[in-house]
Amino acid sequence: MTAPRLSPTDEDAPGGASPEPAAPKAGSPANARPEPTAPRPQRRDADAWARPVDRLAVTDGAGGVAATVVGRRVAGPLQGFGQMWQKTFRVRLPADAAVSPQEVVATWKREFPTFWPSGNTFYAPLAGIRPGEVALLSVSAAGPVKLHTGVLVLYADDEAFTLMSPEGHMLAAWITFSASRDPDGSVVVQAQALERASDPFFELGLMLFGNRTNNRFWQTTLRNVAARFGVADPEVETEILCVDRRRQWRQAGNVRYNAGIRAALHAAGAPIRAVVRRS
Repeated sequence: MTAPRLSPTDEDAPGGASPEPAAPKAGSPANARPEPTAPRPQRRDADAWARPVDRLAVTDGAGGVAATVVGRRVAGPLQGFGQMWQKTFRVRLPADAAVSPQEVVATWKREFPTFWPSGNTFYAPLAGIRPGEVALLSVSAAGPVKLHTGVLVLYADDEAFTLMSPEGHMLAAWITFSASRDPDGSVVVQAQALERASDPFFELGLMLFGNRTNNRFWQTTLRNVAARFGVADPEVETEILCVDRRRQWRQAGNVRYNAGIRAALHAAGAPIRAVVRRS
């Protein structure tokens, strides 16, 4: 993700002129040199960041999928429960692919749902992947159970975009998708996640099978992106690092938002709802 760029500027001064010097302090000699006024640093990437929000809102909900997202707060790795992992997945487009990193990211944003593995659905916001937008998703969790949740677009510019999970998601995470040019001319397409399980139940699931499933999910996604740009047999480089082996027991109460438990209860109640509808 592109880091915020701070640089001194004198744009705040009228007409672009340099700021006027400060007046001498009382009691100082009349010919004392005035102290210079430091220009205020300005963030050049401010428009690429989502505005702070207290609770998520969804304007274009996909049926009942939005029920586990509306009113939730975002939850990054600091608010999660389990061990913290940094996972990086990369695939390289050859130099003769004749595509720029900016073109890759623009296509990835525009066609994001098409790159997901089959059986999983990403409901892109109507405005597209832009800072502050909320997207809904349904992913395969265990057997026929679907996990309905969403993501906030935390950051987006021409070379990268970052998604952040809400309360109830399996992972308390930031995941950044980016593309960059290597010195050899190839374009490196990357997905990098900083994540931890959001609650004890999800942590157990990740330990048993979830981590492998999650890794294959993003490996398949990267292969699909590479195939979109003509790479016949893309090889995905995978780096997995445990950043923090401790579990944050003070966050164990996150289980009350667990979207998986809610989905399982909803599925279990399907026969009862069918009987009620017939009656």
